[in-house]
Amino acid sequence: MFNDLTQKFQRLFKNLRGHGKLTEKNIEDALRDVRLALLEADVNFKVVKQFIQKVKDGVLGSNVVTSVTPGQQFIKMLNNEMVSFLSGGEPETIKSNDNIILMTGLQGSGKTTTCGKLGLVLKRGGKKILMAACDIHRPAAIDQLEQVGKRLDIDVFADRALNDAVKIAEMAVRRFTDGGYDHLIVDTAGRLHVDSSMMEEIKKIKTVISPSKIYFVADSCTGQDAVVSADSFHKALDFTGVILTKLDGDTRGGAAISIKHVTGRPVVYVGVGEKSQDFEVFYPDRMVSRILGMGDIVTLVEKSEEAFDKKEAERLIKKVKKNALDLEDFMVQLKQFKKMGSLSDIMGYLPGGAKLKGLKVDDKELVRSEAIISSMTVEERKNPSIIKGSRRKRIADGSGTTVQDVNKLLKRFEMTAKMMKNVGKMGSRIPNFPGVGF
Repeated sequence: MFNDLTQKFQRLFKNLRGHGKLTEKNIEDALRDVRLALLEADVNFKVVKQFIQKVKDGVLGSNVVTSVTPGQQFIKMLNNEMVSFLSGGEPETIKSNDNIILMTGLQGSGKTTTCGKLGLVLKRGGKKILMAACDIHRPAAIDQLEQVGKRLDIDVFADRALNDAVKIAEMAVRRFTDGGYDHLIVDTAGRLHVDSSMMEEIKKIKTVISPSKIYFVADSCTGQDAVVSADSFHKALDFTGVILTKLDGDTRGGAAISIKHVTGRPVVYVGVGEKSQDFEVFYPDRMVSRILGMGDIVTLVEKSEEAFDKKEAERLIKKVKKNALDLEDFMVQLKQFKKMGSLSDIMGYLPGGAKLKGLKVDDKELVRSEAIISSMTVEERKNPSIIKGSRRKRIADGSGTTVQDVNKLLKRFEMTAKMMKNVGKMGSRIPNFPGVGF
């Protein structure tokens, strides 16, 4: 996400490092580059104008810190102002007393899928969730929500015989109350553009269900169109927050930076992939860090903690200390590593991730490795040294790969085992973190 914007900022910072001090001239040059980068990222021009003025005032009005370079001082000011622009205080995430959540947005924004993602987040928090299918206009909208609910094991209320979204919403609230649910997520109809009939229907639903939260779901790839739509929905519904979808796609990032400033409502969650678990709380400081190419280690650590089983990590550390790693361990770690997302996504969380994104990353390599190990016998996984010519040919045939692929995996495991042998000599000094060695 934001690859183009990140790369432009990186070039700007590189140019600033060549200056011995900040002057009005190089500040103006830098701000011009920032202005162009933001406009090309499809940030609202009024937002850009205000943002540039705030950065300029901050840089010119700040005391020169001799311990940092001019480039670092400018980057710090840019970072602070961008976080301020995106911030809305504490993230307006769902609390236990937020019983009814109304989801709104244009057609194609990913609203129905987002209902499921939000439901999964709440369900993992130990809550009982009900989703209501109140989109009676889009063909198969009800079917889609029911499929999402079935896949995630979340109940869905629907009534195909009733052609009245407001009454369906009313009935869903009764089911929600009678069924002892903690949260009700109401999926509503979208249109290809904002129209009066759609707004009237949603406003009536809002009146009937009295939602605790109203979220506007916006496709981040639509740029300024998302900002215009968000403004219209906010004037009609006074929504409480924004959910941006498709941030993993080829987005320029303008919507994320503009919507909060135009509507005064914060971005609360972001969809960062197609999978149900690809859904994150929006933290302005972390997002700005990624936009400026400084990575987001905190989110990466959180993802690793979710993906890697703590008991499994402890077992692995014990085996490292004993120099007893085998391909069974490699297989377990591969499966857990895949839960974190694609290799390309993981690189995006690292400092300088925009540069790493330019490298060719083959996520199928993990799939091939898993297939190869699955084709081995238990004895071969426990003792890889016995895997010679004929065994390698059999494993390659069984996994649909080549002998060269098998050789590559065994070589990689051998190198990892040697490295872990040296780590094992550290004994009790080995840090207790998930994913050791792989």
